Amino acid sequence: MNSTISRYFEAFNAKDTDAMLACLSDDVAHHVNEGKIRVGKALFAEFCAHMSRCYDENLTDMVIFANEEGTRAAAEYIVNGVYLETDAGLPEARKQTYRLPAGSFFDLKDGKITRVTTYYNLADWTAQVSA
Repeated sequence: MNSTISRYFEAFNAKDTDAMLACLSDDVAHHVNEGKIRVGKALFAEFCAHMSRCYDENLTDMVIFANEEGTRAAAEYIVNGVYLETDAGLPEARKQTYRLPAGSFFDLKDGKITRVTTYYNLADWTAQVSA
């Protein structure tokens, strides 16, 4: 299942939402950092469109871990970004750059991602874009 996770992150870095969606189950549960759980590909695509409008991000220093059964995986990486457009409730965007450690956790079934949970330190991000 490492290949599914690798394809997911390659699609993210290529800014190819359709390729990301192809890695997901129809009923994917997306646990957003500091947000509500979104269920289904349509809400995931909506989230991606919002993120692409507000942020330009590239992930580096990726390390992917998976259990032997191929049902769970995790990834640790660095988010290298530019804050493009002000996101509701967050500091004003002025094309600030940021570099932030983050991690994602996954459940997988039949070669598809059924759960994505992403964590990063929002206080660290806020401090970086507020400087």
